[in-house]
Amino acid sequence: MPTSNQPIGVFDSGIGGLSVLQALRILLPNERWVYIADSAYAPYGEKTDAEVQRRAQTLAEHLNTRHHIKALVVACNTATAAAIHSLREASPERVIVGLEPALKPALLSSRTRRIGVMATRGTTQSRKFSNLLDSVKTQADFAVCACDGLAYAIEQSTHAAHLQTAQSQIKALLSRYLETLGPWGQQAGERDTLVLGCTHYVFAHDAIRDVVGDSVQIIHTGDAVAQHTRRRLTDNGLCALTPIDASSPDALSLWTTGELDGLQAAAQRWLNVPAQHCHALKLG
Repeated sequence: MPTSNQPIGVFDSGIGGLSVLQALRILLPNERWVYIADSAYAPYGEKTDAEVQRRAQTLAEHLNTRHHIKALVVACNTATAAAIHSLREASPERVIVGLEPALKPALLSSRTRRIGVMATRGTTQSRKFSNLLDSVKTQADFAVCACDGLAYAIEQSTHAAHLQTAQSQIKALLSRYLETLGPWGQQAGERDTLVLGCTHYVFAHDAIRDVVGDSVQIIHTGDAVAQHTRRRLTDNGLCALTPIDASSPDALSLWTTGELDGLQAAAQRWLNVPAQHCHALKLG
């Protein structure tokens, strides 16, 4: 059975889950973390449920056998929708936390009752998302957009060789998708709240803000996931109690199945984590 001194595993299709990891580390400062960016297999949102399920199982098994994790955070909306149930069935003894687009928190924020949702196609077409949307759709007008290519462009923006091209693609895609979801603002008939239903999109926050304006609330799931993870660990007696040096290699290791320089750049840019915490991973 898992014990409190074991690390917590986190995985995503790429660097997007670092936004969730950031929130987790703030709320759970005594924990040790192992993160996998499955960049070689990205984007998940444009793969079938069966493909994502197989990949999620591979990553979870690696984290279990190689790093002996006590809990798993699936820091990807697409992987949660496709694979969370099978992951829990395979490891019923382990705390496993998933993500879902923050539609319910958006309801608490919106005054115009008009809310936009950006997500991957894998998320928007999933039964899990459909059930979530059905549970709230009578309470507000939700417009949902499957943002093909956006997560991949954000992933590519971490590579110096692709930076300028990727940034141009991000701006073009955001302009198209956000125009489809709009108009944006605080007036009647305008959408005053935007839900980021993919962890990658958090890293395009400033570019999104440039399009929707300062009055629109932008909501993502990192803080809520961190709070839920802490509750689950507490309920199961698995919270680490001994303070740990957050800068030590033992406190945090980041792995990627893709290009190492991309993860290193993302970790430095968004987490202020030095390159020596990042490692390459070959995983069939």
